[in-house]
Amino acid sequence: MEYRFLGRSGLRVSTLTMGTMTFGGSEKVGNTGQAAATRQIDMCLDAGINLLDTANVYNAGVSEEMIGVALSENGRRDRTLVATKVRFKMGDGPNQVGLSRHHIIEQCHASLRRLKTDHIDLYQVHEWDGMTPIEETMEALDTLVRHGHVRYIGCSNYSGWHISKALAAARERQGERFVSQQIHYTLHSREAEYELVPIGQDQGLGMLIWSPLAGGLLSGKYRRNGGPDSGRHVGGFREPPVYNWDKLYDIIDEVVAIAEARGVSGAQVALAWLLGRPGVTSVIIGGRSDEQFQDNLKAAELKLSAEERLRLDKVSQPPLLYPYWHQSFTARDRLSPIDQDLIAPYAEESKRG
Repeated sequence: MEYRFLGRSGLRVSTLTMGTMTFGGSEKVGNTGQAAATRQIDMCLDAGINLLDTANVYNAGVSEEMIGVALSENGRRDRTLVATKVRFKMGDGPNQVGLSRHHIIEQCHASLRRLKTDHIDLYQVHEWDGMTPIEETMEALDTLVRHGHVRYIGCSNYSGWHISKALAAARERQGERFVSQQIHYTLHSREAEYELVPIGQDQGLGMLIWSPLAGGLLSGKYRRNGGPDSGRHVGGFREPPVYNWDKLYDIIDEVVAIAEARGVSGAQVALAWLLGRPGVTSVIIGGRSDEQFQDNLKAAELKLSAEERLRLDKVSQPPLLYPYWHQSFTARDRLSPIDQDLIAPYAEESKRG
């Protein structure tokens, strides 16, 4: 297992992170019981994974509770970095949602109780809250770090300008800044490359990738001419939204072709592609079964060739949006390496422009 620094921090995390949304859940996302959850945690720890990701909202706190039970036994907590999140609705009251000082601090204490621990290694705001001043949110997070309840802080599902506001607010009061962002980024959904990947590289934010297989769509099981009759999207799950099924199937076809040639699963190919992308720190893997975890764990060892990566890049390349197409036409002589990560693959197109 490879370990990478989480942003500008001195914390090293495994390139694969264990996701736990299935713990105590429903059939739609997976309903892993306690015994299976503990067994899967052991599988991941034995493989070298040191970061476990959850959220207070996952199955109304049940995921955190199950993690707390597992980590309180056999010294597992000493081997594990625990990341959880706050933002979504956790009760019926008017203050049981959002990123106010009240909700953040209250929910941090609740998460600590459920997790049976005295600190959270990475506390992440789960989504933007446009109704709470960002200064209040960052001050509350800073307070938790200073009191020892939280070691590091991060954000999830923020836009580029949201992250800029948060970093500026932290800098202005010399408080704790985000060390990471947890984002959705896959061969199918590469929108993060426009703003989130560049700001992560420029500002020193580690990038943790959620749902790296697009809710299972990139596993290779779902094909143009039919596939399994179960899974999140068959049940109406909307993350990620699919706007162009033909393009998705073109990507899946290439993933499967490479996987069959290498004698590995499509999931391993899709995960390995992400692990080689600029700025990516760790990819969050999950599963409904031990077999899915065992398969995903092998992605840490799979190294794609330059030719394989080029094939995947080409079939999944999104259109170059404004102002990037304009920069590619007119600013090629003054682009930084971070700019080039986005624009260089469009070099021939920009020359024609």
